[in-house]
Amino acid sequence: MNVDHVKAFCLSLPQSYEKISGEPANIHVFKVKEKQFAYFKTSDPERWRFSLRVSPERFLELTDQGGVKPARYMHRSHWISIVDVASFDETYLQELIEWSYDKAVKSLSKKDQLQIQSYSQHSHS
Repeated sequence: MNVDHVKAFCLSLPQSYEKISGEPANIHVFKVKEKQFAYFKTSDPERWRFSLRVSPERFLELTDQGGVKPARYMHRSHWISIVDVASFDETYLQELIEWSYDKAVKSLSKKDQLQIQSYSQHSHS
């Protein structure tokens, strides 16, 4: 998956949207109801590195791999950065994105969770 494919996949998740922040942050953030689940850094070094939240177990497993490292400032919450999404396994990346998205949804109020669930069911029927 290249950067555009990852963006499209993130935006395909129910009620997700992208928020672009220019200087000095330089990030493209993917959110669901104001909860961030992934982002691209758009400045050097490692332009277009992709960050997302993972489980504590996967955090240890993934940060031992080349091209994956703890996300700056976010690593305490088990966020990783993938330096080059195109070199990462597509199926595994989609699974990680979905997990991060689901984690963000579960942190929302019950009302918001039900609204997203309802929206998702209607858009798939």
